[in-house]
Amino acid sequence: MAEVAGEPGFPVPGSPELSGLSRQERLDYLRRRMAAVPARGESVASRAPVESAFPTTGTSAAPDSRAAGVLPVPAALAELLPRGGLVRGSVVSVSGATSLLLGLVASVTAGGGHVAVIGHPRLGVLAAVEMGAQLERLALIPDPGADPVEIAAVLLDGMDLVVLGLGGASVAPSRARAVVARARSKGSTLVVTDGHWDGAEMRLEAQVHGYAGLGNGSQDRGCGRLRSLSLAVCARGRSFQPRTTRLDVRSAQGRVEWVSTPESVVPLENAPFPAPVEVVGL
Repeated sequence: MAEVAGEPGFPVPGSPELSGLSRQERLDYLRRRMAAVPARGESVASRAPVESAFPTTGTSAAPDSRAAGVLPVPAALAELLPRGGLVRGSVVSVSGATSLLLGLVASVTAGGGHVAVIGHPRLGVLAAVEMGAQLERLALIPDPGADPVEIAAVLLDGMDLVVLGLGGASVAPSRARAVVARARSKGSTLVVTDGHWDGAEMRLEAQVHGYAGLGNGSQDRGCGRLRSLSLAVCARGRSFQPRTTRLDVRSAQGRVEWVSTPESVVPLENAPFPAPVEVVGL
């Protein structure tokens, strides 16, 4: 059973709305409630454009994802991607630092989109909220059972973004093609992690390049509050040359912001990818 974080409007067993009703009456009641929920396209179209949830210094906001056919990403990351976001109907492979995945989830839900995360039982929901994630638009399926790919294929029908954790498994090319075709037909984006997916249109990898806050001004080095991370993010795709960028993920006034560093996006061959810095607990 999928756990929906913060989903409003639907009664649970034992609630006053369902007490005293027969089984058939309960089913009829729930069907009426579900029929009253607007479709994904209707709910998004009726909202005014949402201001970017990731204020940056010296960078422009991410483009309007609905007009461009893409899903929003943190503004500091948008310049790395050819179309400024995650293309609808595509499959993207994401690896490395979890902050990258959380930023994508937060950005899509903050922009009015709906996201399902499959097979990530230790997802940092609090961190996502600090980045601007809206829990009422986030569905969590931490334990999808024996066939998480099938669950992802079903959820592509009703979600803007589906994140699928493969747990180290490889998906057969024939099955991957079938899921890709479904994503295209539904206009949803599939992000795969922790495994091999043949034919992903784009691959994003994030590595921790540095951090601030641990050991600063402390007699015991390694102690203190982590204030920011410096990430090196690499993008590879079929239609563009590999490129990398540097950005900071930092805490500011009770929220987490993505901030571009002065270094511009450069081709990967001109900017060697840095060795990762191991930080316990990230």
